Amino acid sequence: MEAREPQCLLVNGKNGQQGDSRPREFVTTRWSVILSAANLGNEEQKTRDALAELCRTYWRPIFSFVRARGYSTEDAQDLTQDFFVTILRSNWLQHADRNRGRFRSLLLRSLQNFLINAAEKTNARKRGGSVEFISWDDWMAEAPSQLSIPAQALESLPPERIFDLTWATTVVDHAFQRLREECESKGKLWLFQALSSHLTDERDEVSYPKLSAELGMTETAVKKQLHNMRQRYRSLLRAEVSQTVEDPSDVDDEIRYLCASLATGTE
Repeated sequence: MEAREPQCLLVNGKNGQQGDSRPREFVTTRWSVILSAANLGNEEQKTRDALAELCRTYWRPIFSFVRARGYSTEDAQDLTQDFFVTILRSNWLQHADRNRGRFRSLLLRSLQNFLINAAEKTNARKRGGSVEFISWDDWMAEAPSQLSIPAQALESLPPERIFDLTWATTVVDHAFQRLREECESKGKLWLFQALSSHLTDERDEVSYPKLSAELGMTETAVKKQLHNMRQRYRSLLRAEVSQTVEDPSDVDDEIRYLCASLATGTE
């Protein structure tokens, strides 16, 4: 599939509420587990695993921010690795702002502080001498982003906005990939491939007669399948966002913020 321009289909209905987005499930999210353990001074392995998983998920915004600060690709790779190793090995959470709430905001503030001494770290480090959090080749081997960020945006936006834009595209990418995997597991990859490019289309942008002919289905059936796929996509997007905020009441605000960030990529 060709990369798509950043769009936002994160909310559904009033205030973005979803029928399957229930507060009682929220306590199982990664960020909630991490903060609960940090508050108790608990260093259980599951806490570190949850933090490591979030780091692996959101390496692109970190790398993009460092690059936007003027570092070479090679130095940005090293600094991204060093940053994640630092927060995983140190008592990072114990020294973090207790009113942080959102993983995105805390990570950016921590990265900004980390880069204050980046020049010294870069000069003292020999290439390959750092301990790797995960193989950089493994990171780069991941599927390319489903959303294209115009080069003009990357060149003109300040690093902080590039960070948020890349963060938003990462959220969308992960939800999109999960939707693909779900469809494939149900033997409906063909349906995903036919309809996924229309997930963010407006109603008048979808040619149901054309899709009906391509899929050999009635227009009514196509509309139902696309509606269901959109509903599931929204649910998965909300689930992704919920992994990075502490309070379930913050989900909708975070979604609105990410939507605004995506919009900056098309201005």
